[in-house]
Amino acid sequence: MSSDSEVPVRDALRGAVSALDQAGVPAAHVDAELLLAWAIGSDVSRGEVQAAAIRGDNLSAEQHALLREAIVRRSSREPLQHITGTAPFRRMTLDVGPGVFVPRPETEMVAQLAIDALAATADPEPVAVDLGTGSGAIALAMATEVPHARVHAVERSDEAIAWTRRNVARIAPHIDLRHGDLADAFDDLVGTVSVVASNPPYVPDEAIPRDDEVRLYDPAAALYGGVDGLDVVRIISRVGLRLARQGGAIVLEHGERQGQQIREILTSDGWQAAATHRDLTSRDRATTALRP
Repeated sequence: MSSDSEVPVRDALRGAVSALDQAGVPAAHVDAELLLAWAIGSDVSRGEVQAAAIRGDNLSAEQHALLREAIVRRSSREPLQHITGTAPFRRMTLDVGPGVFVPRPETEMVAQLAIDALAATADPEPVAVDLGTGSGAIALAMATEVPHARVHAVERSDEAIAWTRRNVARIAPHIDLRHGDLADAFDDLVGTVSVVASNPPYVPDEAIPRDDEVRLYDPAAALYGGVDGLDVVRIISRVGLRLARQGGAIVLEHGERQGQQIREILTSDGWQAAATHRDLTSRDRATTALRP
């Protein structure tokens, strides 16, 4: 028996899906389940929400109120991750919110390229840098999945680095996190770095994203990279070449139509064996190269 203040999970989920769908939220059913799991708390999963609906479990009045508030926020197209305060990334859950770029699933493949290059380095303590680390996603992935590496990361944004610090302190406090400009933050590491990784801003200035979640909530500094979107890539190519040791690798995330341009930039600067890699949706997503 449920009290008058309790609401069946099944009914709450149905109402949440309907509201999000009417608001035009993509994958409304997935977001509804995730928000319901968050409202229940205690690291509840989507699968547990589905099971609770089948069993006929109830939400408390407090949980239902929390869900309703979250649905209103998500219906206004506030990012799901800003509401829950977290974003999954590989084996981790990162703290995120206003002021920091929310890591995307496609960046997990970029991190894998960096991890593979780092793990293949013969050095007993290979050095890696993440330029413009944002939430710390790529740096943290390298630090946790290649634990013998020495990982360094830099972020310029005052707002973003507050989130980075939280994630680094909780997940991998041994990371050397610096607050500054990627152009000169690691002058003390010149010629020592095995992997230079970055998910830089690469959206052309005039290519305003359609999704409200991106256009209205992601920091502009993490999105836009000049007229062709590649201004920061050009800086990273030169900085990376200075930092990398012989045989060191660079791994850059980019848009699906930018692979050829980035290969040309890297090759012109002196990198070798530039190659572009596709993500799980078969879109060009990252380009790698080696320092001669």
